[in-house]
Amino acid sequence: MEKLGIYLGPRLRRLRKDLGLTQAHMAADLDVSPSYIALMERNQRPVTAEVLLRLAKAYKIDLSSLAEESGSDLIARLQAAMKDPIFAEIDVSPLELADVLSSFPGFTEAMLRLYTAYKEEQFALADQRQGSADWGTDASDPVAAVRGFLAARRNCFPGLDVAAEKLSTAIAEAGGLPGYFRQRHNLHVRRLPGEVMTGSVRRLDRHRREILLDDSLDAASQNFQLAQQLAYIEFDGDIRKAVSEGNMLTESARRLAHRAIAAYCAGAIVMPYTAFAKAVEARRYDVEAIARQFGTSFEQTAHRLTTLQKPGQERIPFFFIRVDAAGNVSKRLDSANFPFARHGGGCPLWTLHQVFTTPRTVVTQWLELPDGQRFFSIARTVSSGGGAFGVPRVTRAVALVCEAGYAERMVYYRHHVQPVTPTPIGIACRLCHRTNCTSRSEPPIGRHISPDDYRRTDTPFGFSD
Repeated sequence: MEKLGIYLGPRLRRLRKDLGLTQAHMAADLDVSPSYIALMERNQRPVTAEVLLRLAKAYKIDLSSLAEESGSDLIARLQAAMKDPIFAEIDVSPLELADVLSSFPGFTEAMLRLYTAYKEEQFALADQRQGSADWGTDASDPVAAVRGFLAARRNCFPGLDVAAEKLSTAIAEAGGLPGYFRQRHNLHVRRLPGEVMTGSVRRLDRHRREILLDDSLDAASQNFQLAQQLAYIEFDGDIRKAVSEGNMLTESARRLAHRAIAAYCAGAIVMPYTAFAKAVEARRYDVEAIARQFGTSFEQTAHRLTTLQKPGQERIPFFFIRVDAAGNVSKRLDSANFPFARHGGGCPLWTLHQVFTTPRTVVTQWLELPDGQRFFSIARTVSSGGGAFGVPRVTRAVALVCEAGYAERMVYYRHHVQPVTPTPIGIACRLCHRTNCTSRSEPPIGRHISPDDYRRTDTPFGFSD
């Protein structure tokens, strides 16, 4: 006779993936067969009380967390989705929905993901039709929500900086992060080949009391990953409290915010505020020199520079952006409410998009927006990945930007003083009304295109008003 239990297939599969485990790994931890794990994840076997207790013991989880998004919740979400007008002519009874959920949990999750993506695209399309320039601010966009959350706080969390600074002292006394993990948490750091890590660069194995790292990571990345794991362990309550203050509407946004603040804590552990702020002034914001002093990467150091707004110890407020070779923005941080902080960064005249031709070389530039505001920019390529033959490497470009008045405090100013004519850039083509730009890719909002029957301008678009 089959043991009684509850069906938690999708939740169990999500837990396993969040932990970075294969079915075989979880089976070994729970002392069951991999096939039994597969059956439970497909809701073809219930999760018994005994297995639940093993889960709690092996992974130190709160069993109540597995009750989230239970069958009744999923049924409610499916019923809400089926009320959408797009399904108006399809008659699906509650009993059929219950059958789909119990027999095909994977399909249920796929259906809900697809419907969520469909609704997000519908909202984005509606915004575009209304001529909104803030298309990335929709509440359903988790990345935009987190960027707004960080920007509202100028990317600065003084309370976390204070706690991280104290922790950094304790880490130094223990001889470094591995020693601190051993002494404080009885956790041992192991470095394993990428094929063993199965797609993870870091994984906490509480069952075996180990923190596993991909051995292809360089020293700065390994140290940062350890610091971030420590933040998850020691600052979890503080991080959750900070996230709760953001009032974000989706679980994805909350998870992204949680990760962003954990990364903030990691940077604060590796680069303690007081010591880092002193080094910044002593070295005149020389990012490469500061990175060598703290054993961090160029990008980690530039990122940390955007956080130095602790009351009474403020430094230059920076805007930070990271793009790939195609111009896609993958990170945007703002500590000064810059005009292009929300949706700018795509102007091809900005050297941010040209440094790929001069790898690892810092390029400086004076910038001027259409309204006359001037800024100073430094840009350079950064790389991630690699570390072994055949391991993919990703190259991106990052830039730090400050208002022109701060530039003389930076070492880069000596070689690029103010008399240089600034480069006229725009926030984005649709928001830039310069009529003589030969690099324009689309017309600005509100301008009428002139016909070229008799006259073709030397710019991509001519305007009739």
